[in-house]
Amino acid sequence: MNMPNVIHKDLLESGRWFKLSLMEQMANIGSDVGRAVQWRAKGDLEMSRQAFDRVLELIDFTVADSKNKGHLREVLRAREFLADYFLGNNQYGFTDDSWQQYFYYFGYVAALKRQR
Repeated sequence: MNMPNVIHKDLLESGRWFKLSLMEQMANIGSDVGRAVQWRAKGDLEMSRQAFDRVLELIDFTVADSKNKGHLREVLRAREFLADYFLGNNQYGFTDDSWQQYFYYFGYVAALKRQR
């Protein structure tokens, strides 16, 4: 299977992404959101864009995961708000801190799961 534009080929080909819970998927997305925010704050817009490209791809993987059917509304709204924040006019008024807070809880739940 030729996937020239896929950034996370290993996650897709191995099926590892689809073995993660939604909380773990969102925590991983949040890590790349954090990177995009940090690179933008440092003025490195290219690295920020690359991190955001990874965010969009991971969200698309999450949407494609059949176990997440009941949560697509929130995932797709987050995608819309993130796209507006990084690429649009930020009409929804998000901040770097609000994104950090939003994704913090997914990371917290994922960390609790790892401790079991």
